[in-house]
Amino acid sequence: MTARTDERTADDRHGKDPDGPAGSDDPGSPDGADDFQGSGGSGSDGHTRLTVLVALAANLLIAVAKAVGGLIAQSPALLSEAAHSVADSLNEVFLLASLRRSRRPADRRHPFGYGKERYFWALLAAVGIFVMGGCFSFFQGIEALRGGPQESHSGYTVGIVVLVVALLAEGASLARALYQLRRHGDAGGDPALRTVVAEDGTAVLGVLFALAGMILHLVTGQVVWEASASLAIGALLVYVAYRLGRDARAQLVGEAVDPEMAARIRATLDAQPEIDNVADLLTMRLGPDQALIAARVDLAPGLDSERVELVAVRIKKAVREEFPDAGHVFLDVTEAPAEGQA
Repeated sequence: MTARTDERTADDRHGKDPDGPAGSDDPGSPDGADDFQGSGGSGSDGHTRLTVLVALAANLLIAVAKAVGGLIAQSPALLSEAAHSVADSLNEVFLLASLRRSRRPADRRHPFGYGKERYFWALLAAVGIFVMGGCFSFFQGIEALRGGPQESHSGYTVGIVVLVVALLAEGASLARALYQLRRHGDAGGDPALRTVVAEDGTAVLGVLFALAGMILHLVTGQVVWEASASLAIGALLVYVAYRLGRDARAQLVGEAVDPEMAARIRATLDAQPEIDNVADLLTMRLGPDQALIAARVDLAPGLDSERVELVAVRIKKAVREEFPDAGHVFLDVTEAPAEGQA
């Protein structure tokens, strides 16, 4: 005998619990849109949104200052950093859009919700870092090696002052992002928060590269130092874009929950007295605080169909209580021998 539980119709996805009429002790917990809010997701989103807004404000001001200073000094390193800040500002706009759009409730076209919107916008942010930041920095470095722009001492003094101020601002934004990461955690790998941390960390390193290049150029008179700084900034941005894009791709394709959480879910199922064996466990992240759990389990023999349904309802409720991120829990209950289900 095989009985599948938690198989939904379109109406079930909009708030009707298919297990309610069968005696569920959790009739008010449908597996639809409400479950997608996660555990404290809105509060976490509020902190993430504030972190992104702080980073956006800092990057906009810094981008203008770097651009003005770079034009005055005709500094390729400073202009590379200006392009870096512009790219970061655009990416923060993408991240704000992802925070808003990913919290839309599930509907008939998207029964599992819109949590993966965050990964899509994080992928766009990675592309923005690569194109607007990395490629422009490489261009500036190559142009400096080919042409060697003429600069004035006063212009470079302005540029160095701008970079020092930018270092303080970027450092403050990074401290804010790291503070949230430590205090609230990064449940499910929030791509918006991780992108801000990566951008701010890269910005601090980029400013240090630009400062070193400008100072060495000023001291030695050799433009190769500043060109090298631009190339180093470009390489750094390309690497960060690659890492962020790779992570976003993995999550868009469908990434399982972390191994520790999967082991805890399996242990919770194994601890249920009616379950003889957990033959298979499949999980997938639907968002930073949203997960789908599907398990094929063997129940103890001698349970009639009505009892099986009630047991399945109780097991799903236990899993949700233990793991609030489990927006959807599917159980495939079988009586097949464990050896045949490996």
